[in-house]
Amino acid sequence: METKKILVTGQVQGVGFRWSTTRLAKQLDITGTVKNLASGQVAIVASGDPQQLDTFITQLRQGTTPWVVITDLDVTDSPTHHFSDFRIII
Repeated sequence: METKKILVTGQVQGVGFRWSTTRLAKQLDITGTVKNLASGQVAIVASGDPQQLDTFITQLRQGTTPWVVITDLDVTDSPTHHFSDFRIII
């Protein structure tokens, strides 16, 4: 299991990005969190099998809804976290 921190920049707030990211994570058995930041970015902490995480990140880069426009996606390694599910932090 690995954990990644993902910082997403672009048109990612108010377009269903957190909801669609949660749906994608659950489809891939990824656990973690997603939350909006005051900067307009979205922060994701994702844990799971390395291959599933690669798929998750690839699909995030492609955009999770037609309204999402990602201009930058920064992925960094993080200490392994054990989450019980994937959820939106308000």
